[in-house]
Amino acid sequence: MHQYDRPRRALAIALAGLAGYIDAAGFLSADRYFVSFMSGNTTRLGVDLIQFPALAWIPALLIIGFVAGVMGGAMLAAAAGERRKPAVLGLVALLLAGAAVVQAAGQTGVMLALLVVAMGALNNTFQRDGAVSVGLTYMTGALVRMGQGLAARLIGKGGDGGSGWALLWLGLALGAVLGAVGWIHAPALVLWIAAGWAGMLAALSRRLRG
Repeated sequence: MHQYDRPRRALAIALAGLAGYIDAAGFLSADRYFVSFMSGNTTRLGVDLIQFPALAWIPALLIIGFVAGVMGGAMLAAAAGERRKPAVLGLVALLLAGAAVVQAAGQTGVMLALLVVAMGALNNTFQRDGAVSVGLTYMTGALVRMGQGLAARLIGKGGDGGSGWALLWLGLALGAVLGAVGWIHAPALVLWIAAGWAGMLAALSRRLRG
């Protein structure tokens, strides 16, 4: 996070919040499977293979869908060039809007498929040399870097103590709280709010080129 200016950091935190929001809603609607946290789904896959083998296809398909989303987002980002951020976020907004439509039609499976593809694509928003520079849907790396930053401060090597990574984690955590509250109290609105959230950030990201 430290290599980015303040507007880009703010965008990353807002997008992490969106990822947490969607993952919480997906988690509550999908029998405790995840739509953005693939480490969790990998653990579920391992457990299901042993305890509930008939259900192991669920986390397997979620992982495949996420990878497909990453691939699609990466190809779009490469084609969009300097307009990568609004292009990727525009795609995410469309996928989330599609998920809201099929949710209203009662198609939960299709909704989850669109959500997992959207979350995979989202990770292509921040890239350097074609590789993801800020993971937006998973926070283990952010917590590691925060811990390393705190350690550097304690041993006198300076730095910001990993504050940027701490804020990224906090964004995802707060987004998850909002997603859980929304899904419990107003499930019909949750995905429309997410689509609007992504669309707004896509529009704002147009100012960040260059």
